[in-house]
Amino acid sequence: MSRKKKKRTAGDVIRYIIMAAALCVFVFSAVQLAGIFLEYREGTEEYDRIREYVEQPVEQEEEDQALKGEATQSETPQAPSVDWAALQAINSDLIGWLQIEGTEISYPIVKGTDNAYYLKHTFEKTTNAAGAIFIEFTNSSDFQDCNTIIYGHNMKNGSMFGQLRKYFQSQEAIPGKYIWVCTPQKNYRYEIFSSHVVDAAGETYTLFSAHDEAFGKYLENMKSQSLVDFNVGVSQEDKIITLSTCTGNDATRFVVQARMEGAY
Repeated sequence: MSRKKKKRTAGDVIRYIIMAAALCVFVFSAVQLAGIFLEYREGTEEYDRIREYVEQPVEQEEEDQALKGEATQSETPQAPSVDWAALQAINSDLIGWLQIEGTEISYPIVKGTDNAYYLKHTFEKTTNAAGAIFIEFTNSSDFQDCNTIIYGHNMKNGSMFGQLRKYFQSQEAIPGKYIWVCTPQKNYRYEIFSSHVVDAAGETYTLFSAHDEAFGKYLENMKSQSLVDFNVGVSQEDKIITLSTCTGNDATRFVVQARMEGAY
């Protein structure tokens, strides 16, 4: 006597459809995650290669310091040494190199013809979510404006400006207070005076045409909003940089602001 085949019910069909849909979603998500991982890795590897064109200053050995009773730090701040010719041969949009004391944040700075291109293109102009570190395209390339705005992505793997909040939103986490912006002409050292969350369309992104009273009030306002007391004074004669990155909320940004301390 042959067995009768079990009839499929409408419920069975629905279950099969749900299982197939779930499998498709899983496969799609896995492919997407693999693509994101690969893109992150490619971006990280590119900037690791680019850093090979930058030499860090050689510090005096602690043993020598102990013997001589001298300070390890030179009286004249030592900036990174950049092979400008080699980097400009890769990308002529290069205008500087950014390095934040005590952090892994060390990247070339570019300037595009708008603020869109380098959101999705690396220094080598490869399409990649990491993008590049770039200045506001209406800013001057020589960092002589009252306020030069520098943008970078808040990458989940901590690259680009992904560690700004980690280091500068609490007093205990601060690794140092200086930022180097090196250019082919001069090396500028900046002293951080403010770090805070701001409105994406707020006054923080104001560009001033003169070192006037309005700019002075702006600086005092930015300093007063800081999450950390950097104990650094500001005046309307200062030139500043504003480092800006996303927070995960489209309405806000996290910024670190620093005043030019000197040129070397």
